[in-house]
Amino acid sequence: MNDVRTIRLVIPMYNESEIIEATMRACESWFCANAPDGAVYFVDDGSTDDTARKASALLGQCPHARLTGYEHNRGKGAAVRFGMLAAAGDADGGDVIFFTDCDLAYGLDVMLDFMPLGGDVAIGSRALHPDGYRGYTALRRVMSKTYLAVIRVAAGFPYSDSQTGIKAFTPDAARKIFGVCEVDGFAFDLEVLMAARHMGMSVAQVPVRVINNRPSHVSVVRDTLRMLRTVRTLRRKYR
Repeated sequence: MNDVRTIRLVIPMYNESEIIEATMRACESWFCANAPDGAVYFVDDGSTDDTARKASALLGQCPHARLTGYEHNRGKGAAVRFGMLAAAGDADGGDVIFFTDCDLAYGLDVMLDFMPLGGDVAIGSRALHPDGYRGYTALRRVMSKTYLAVIRVAAGFPYSDSQTGIKAFTPDAARKIFGVCEVDGFAFDLEVLMAARHMGMSVAQVPVRVINNRPSHVSVVRDTLRMLRTVRTLRRKYR
C-alpha cells in the first residue's frame, strides 16, 4: 500500500436513516480535505426505511459519494462484498480500499494511520491500542475479548481482533478475496481473513480505538456458537 494516491471507502447501510445524513456529510468534508480524488461507496443492503431516499437526496451535495445496493436485505457481508468489488473495479494500483460501518465507529482520520503500509491487507485492532476499548463497560469489554479469543483459537488466527469494523486492501487483494467470499452475515470478516491467508497474502494489524460507540447486539453464547459453526465450514473450504 505504498505510494497511495487515492482512498476509496465502502460503507454498508441497513436502516440507517437516523445517521445517514451526518455520515455522508462527515465523509464529504473529510474527503475534500484529505483525499480529494477519492470516493465513498454507500451500499444499501435492502433497507426497509428511507435510508436510500435520504442518501440519494444528498448526492448533489456530496460529490465524493456513490450510492449503490440492491432491493432485498442480504446481510452485512453481502453489502461489503458488493461495495468492495465495485470499488475495486473502479480502482487502479495506487488506491487503497477501506470498509467501515455507517456509524464511523473508528472515525475517518484513522484511515491515515493505515498508510503507507507494505502488503496486501491491513486490519484494525482494538487490542493493540491502549484506549481500544474506551467507552465499553467492564462487562462488555470482558465479553468482547473472550469472544474474540475463542474465535481466534478456533480459526487458528494470529490476529488480535478479527472482527474490528475497519479493514483496508489493495485493489488486487480486494478483487481476489471478495471474488471468492460467500458469507453474507456478520461472520464475513472471518472468511475475508481466511481467504487472505489461503492466498498467501500479508496481513498487517493497525492499533485503533472506538470513537463513536453504539450498543452491541452481539449475544456472546448464541453468536459464538454460530461463529464456531461458520469457522468449521470455512476451514473445510480453505483447507
